[in-house]
Amino acid sequence: MPIYPALAVVAAAAVLALELFVVRSGVLRTRAYWISMVIVLAFMIPVDGWLTKLSAPIVIYRDSDVSGIRPIWDILLEEYAYAFALLTLVILVWDRTEHRSGDRVPAGRPAKDDPYRTEQERVDAG
Repeated sequence: MPIYPALAVVAAAAVLALELFVVRSGVLRTRAYWISMVIVLAFMIPVDGWLTKLSAPIVIYRDSDVSGIRPIWDILLEEYAYAFALLTLVILVWDRTEHRSGDRVPAGRPAKDDPYRTEQERVDAG
């Protein structure tokens, strides 16, 4: 396997393992996480696609280092794996540091004084 996709798979797997076995914040089950992923991809696809378009590339990869699989607008598949790993890692670190400081509740658990909570959610929270 070429080096770039191999590292992308390792990065994505490492971040998933970090969330599932160490941090365990539940962030992957939140709507906010997936909305942020869509927002990032909405900007990444046009920019990365323009930079790597095969018709006039600005960024050129050595063929022996990449998978060659380009599912959307000439963007290498491994770019999506790296984007997933990077975004997820940043959110995990952010969530973890905020949780430790005591300033907010971990992802997926609304604060007691959240104005968007229903009355039943307030009762259930105590």
